[in-house]
Amino acid sequence: MKPTPCDISDGACIKLSTNQSWIVRGDKIVYGPVPITSGRKGYETAVGKFPVLRKVKDEWSRPYNAAMPWSTYFTESGIAFHEGSLTVPSHGCIHLDPQAAKFYFQNLSIGETVQVVS
Repeated sequence: MKPTPCDISDGACIKLSTNQSWIVRGDKIVYGPVPITSGRKGYETAVGKFPVLRKVKDEWSRPYNAAMPWSTYFTESGIAFHEGSLTVPSHGCIHLDPQAAKFYFQNLSIGETVQVVS
């Protein structure tokens, strides 16, 4: 039995319906579950498997005029894990608390898989 609702054995798992995320290594949870918020109505976070594309420690969102510390991007459209509100839904990104955002940034490598399930 898998330790998370995802079928990946290495990378990050996100379950949108429970607002939780994990990092797994060799089918074992190494971090999490941590609370998240995801995309609001009209900006829903896409479900699927995505590669970590790039990481930007001190990111700034021009469209939303907002700081996005510890950004770990996993879609071409600009969806990322980053530090953000755990009470206000995002414009598609996955908000994490400051400690989790830093951990994800430091522990997910370019090319690793992020799986998003509903």
